[in-house]
Amino acid sequence: MKYAEAKQGRIFVVRLEHGDIIHKSIETLAKKEKIKSASVIILGGANAESKLVTGPESNGLKNINPMEYVLNGASEIAGVGTIFPDESGEPILHMHIGAGRKDKSVTGCVRLGVETWLVAEAVIFELTDCSALRKTDSVSGFKLLDI
Repeated sequence: MKYAEAKQGRIFVVRLEHGDIIHKSIETLAKKEKIKSASVIILGGANAESKLVTGPESNGLKNINPMEYVLNGASEIAGVGTIFPDESGEPILHMHIGAGRKDKSVTGCVRLGVETWLVAEAVIFELTDCSALRKTDSVSGFKLLDI
């Protein structure tokens, strides 16, 4: 385990509107407001045809093939995530949500494109004086948190 200390900075209350893509909208706001690091919570709705990453096909660490799940209808969502800069300084959101519709639920990462249905509410808690960043991992190829 590795860790870094940070301080809490600004807090942003965000309303995502119908059709907004969650990760793109939050990363755009982070760039605009110069948020380098943050924790994020979200709740609201995800539109039909939104795509989640629901795990790798195998348990190996090399040649990872993420599985994709497409929502078959508007779904309730709740999720948590973090924002940290990559090696070029771009803020990258890593967020997992639970999405439910009627008697079925699924959990996954929003990276493939989760579109807001009607409204989603997010709260972004900025972290300051934080040295953590996302570096490309040589084994997985993913931008993983590095401290």
